[in-house]
Amino acid sequence: MLRTNGERLKASLLEMGSIGGTPVGGVTRPSLTDEDKLGRDLLASWARSAGLAVRVDDLGNMYLRLEGADSTAAPVLIGSHNDSVPKGGKFDGALGVLTGLEVVRTLVDAGVRPRRSIEVVNFTNEEGARFEPAMMSSGVLAGSFTREYFYSRQDREGKSLGSELERIGYKGSAENRPKAIHAYIEPHIEQGPVLEAEGLPLAIVEGILGIVWMNITLTGQSEHAGSSPMRRRRDALVAAGRIVAGIRDLALEYPDPIVATVGRLQPFPGVINQIPGQVVMSAETRHPTMSGLEEGADRMQELIKRIAAEERVDVETDVFWKIAPTVFDERVLSALEESVKSLGIPYRRMTSSPGHDAKYIAEIAPTGMLFVRTIGGRSHCETEDILWADAQGAADVVLNAALKLCEVDWT
Repeated sequence: MLRTNGERLKASLLEMGSIGGTPVGGVTRPSLTDEDKLGRDLLASWARSAGLAVRVDDLGNMYLRLEGADSTAAPVLIGSHNDSVPKGGKFDGALGVLTGLEVVRTLVDAGVRPRRSIEVVNFTNEEGARFEPAMMSSGVLAGSFTREYFYSRQDREGKSLGSELERIGYKGSAENRPKAIHAYIEPHIEQGPVLEAEGLPLAIVEGILGIVWMNITLTGQSEHAGSSPMRRRRDALVAAGRIVAGIRDLALEYPDPIVATVGRLQPFPGVINQIPGQVVMSAETRHPTMSGLEEGADRMQELIKRIAAEERVDVETDVFWKIAPTVFDERVLSALEESVKSLGIPYRRMTSSPGHDAKYIAEIAPTGMLFVRTIGGRSHCETEDILWADAQGAADVVLNAALKLCEVDWT
């Protein structure tokens, strides 16, 4: 049974993590920044050194191809994303891309040419930290977003995604999109505490929770903080604070893994002695079933309207992103399970709460995910970390599962 080079994978992750690296070991490499370009350039140079063909599609997605014996057969894809949130961790996303690279490097070193081609993919803007919503490039491939919508999204400085894609030189051709995908595997860190708590290095991921994202604008009345009596105020920030706590309490009425979060809140004008006249904030909820997702989103909007009325502020709510829960393909999961069992690595099955590009690719191709234990369950932070032995174990699992998938035909 083939094994990957764990030291090479470690070195690749550390070198990639130095691009946009922070003083305490994290990384800031948001999509289409100069740091993202440097990371892309490094990935492409590694691929070419390994003899892989590199192409870029019109969405900026990168494909690093190891040609198979049957070049006409649909390829097996392995990958994730290389962009990060600000002050995030160096393994979120990059682990999946560089695991894919290590798999094909291992095959090149061993002189193994699989029947189907294997392509390592780096998806654009998975995080949605700079351009909202998240996972847009895989969403375009799946038909959930148009290319025009994708290009039109703007960051907080008013720069469009399309113009930034051109600026860093990674606006490729639509002809480079995958014509067909036989199977897709996405290795990823767990981003949660379950595996560590159970003493398990890996998990086979059966699906992803559905997600609703919304923007909320609360409009009250700005007044002088000293001369405005408390009982006549229309304080947008007070309403926002009650909404934050109410959303937390609402989620606590449900069992795990159901969650709800306010991740962004901006009061205006933001002056110490002035009552905030407006607050712009976000809210999201996640649920494993579509009916539960809709129920949670509806209850959240009812809570927002009720609190706004009680605080005498106007409210506008925009649900700008909704994705249904995802169930992955059992054929891909079985290939991963056979591989992990043959390697003797302890594991479990579980569902992912965070979204991933695998959600959209599952709509157009058989898809599965593999989680790697996260130390302390911490992610989207500079202290995000993994065990190197877990990373190599995951790479070995993906290598042997991909080889199996390269040989099978779906019936």
